Amino acid sequence: MKLIIAAIKPFKLEEVREALTAIGVRGMMVTEIKGFGTQSGHTEIYRGAEYAVNFVPKIKLEIVVGDAMADQVVDTIQKAARTDKIGDGKIFVLDVEAAVRVRTGETDDNAL
Repeated sequence: MKLIIAAIKPFKLEEVREALTAIGVRGMMVTEIKGFGTQSGHTEIYRGAEYAVNFVPKIKLEIVVGDAMADQVVDTIQKAARTDKIGDGKIFVLDVEAAVRVRTGETDDNAL
């Protein structure tokens, strides 16, 4: 199993969710986060005063899938989240040692 963590632009969330649902992803966790990368923030003007925004709002997706589906999920997220502008995000893929469905006690692939 693989844990796929993706940081994407907030306005791309629904498009990414629809694309993942279309390929058979049955669940994901979504968190509102702030961070910076290459963008390293930006400046904004509020009531005539300029100030630095050091952390940019992002959405973090966490999805656990079987090994066979991981590449397809990464490709789908990349295509759906892409704007061709700086700050489109990052995707990380990690190994998952175990998974357990709390309600039934099912484990690993059956728990997904």
